[in-house]
Amino acid sequence: MKISTDAYKGVRDFYPDDYKIQEYIFDVWKDTLQSFGYEQYDSSVLENAEIFKQKSGEEIVNEQTYTFTDKGDREVSLRPEMTPIVARMIAHKQKELSFPIRWFSMPNLFRYERPQKGRLREHWQLNVDLFGVDNKNADVEVISIASALLKSFRLTDDKFVIKINDRDLINDTLSEMGLDEKQAKKITKLLDKKNKINNFDELASEIIGRDFVWKPEPNEKITFIMNELKSLGIENIEFAPEMVRGFDYYTGIIFEVFDTGKENNRSIFGGGRYDDLISMFSNEKVPAVGFGMGDVTLRDVLETYDLVPEFQAPVDLYICVLDEPFIRAANIIAKVWREEGLHIVVDITGKKVGDQIKKAIKLKSPFIVCIGENEVTTKKVVVKNLETRKEKKLKIEKVAEFVLKSVLG
Repeated sequence: MKISTDAYKGVRDFYPDDYKIQEYIFDVWKDTLQSFGYEQYDSSVLENAEIFKQKSGEEIVNEQTYTFTDKGDREVSLRPEMTPIVARMIAHKQKELSFPIRWFSMPNLFRYERPQKGRLREHWQLNVDLFGVDNKNADVEVISIASALLKSFRLTDDKFVIKINDRDLINDTLSEMGLDEKQAKKITKLLDKKNKINNFDELASEIIGRDFVWKPEPNEKITFIMNELKSLGIENIEFAPEMVRGFDYYTGIIFEVFDTGKENNRSIFGGGRYDDLISMFSNEKVPAVGFGMGDVTLRDVLETYDLVPEFQAPVDLYICVLDEPFIRAANIIAKVWREEGLHIVVDITGKKVGDQIKKAIKLKSPFIVCIGENEVTTKKVVVKNLETRKEKKLKIEKVAEFVLKSVLG
């Protein structure tokens, strides 16, 4: 039997055209975060399973984590998220690091879940974290970065909304309702699933033994953050009293960004404050706030609004070889032009000139040059623009300058 050519279910092969989009996403992520003074970090895809069991939440650990026992009898997970890992890294060098810390990463993550639109078993995720600031201005900074990122991808304010809530407000409201710790935890989990179930009111009433009425108002913290964001020109924000976000480690402000369009009306990404996370590794508490933005959901948004840009051709100049004996000369000339900054493909197939030109067009090369006996003898070539069909005869040493000016404008 032949082995299937299909990729493992829920993961992707990145052919060149797909990789260009992926690289574009990575570039925008990196450029935007560096503009805010954030530094990039990374870790291994393998991590001790214990840290996810402690803080990520039961659903992530029990149902979605790729976990196995290695040859040293250690329980290991393919990382399903990055936040507990960066907390471990901070705790490991806590005495050496200078706070506040502004870090970002772009790791690939793994979750065993049913593949569907916007969700795969492997994806890449931008993680943004600010450690060491316990005031509300840290929340403002991180949420403003979330907005700036989408603007960097050319999304306008009407295309997305930022919804904000506070875990402290949720906990205080449940306490005022007279719920004990067990009931409060169940209601919080249920609130997180409210939009996915049809019998929320029935289930909530069963938990607390009476009708569940939920009408909290924004607290001072939420009001401050929303006003500060509006002062920065971020108007597409709203208070979302029923929003919980599923991770167990959130301790304060939480937020989620939603696509407002009809075609892709769903959550894009979110984050929040997790002041207690480092305490699972250290006796010292370090305030922290951050978010994660996945590449799969983001690409869906970009494609929905036709925001994936046209990409530059992988080559600036294609060299057509008129006869096989001149391949060596073509390679020597190409070497010189590459050293001057050009991206060049030399056709070494020995095919007919017409076929070589077709290949140059397929590669979207803007220019083509043919090399044969006359070109080698005279040290002059004809540079043809494959879009306009215009030609220009130049000395070999003048070609790179001409092409670069044309390509770069």
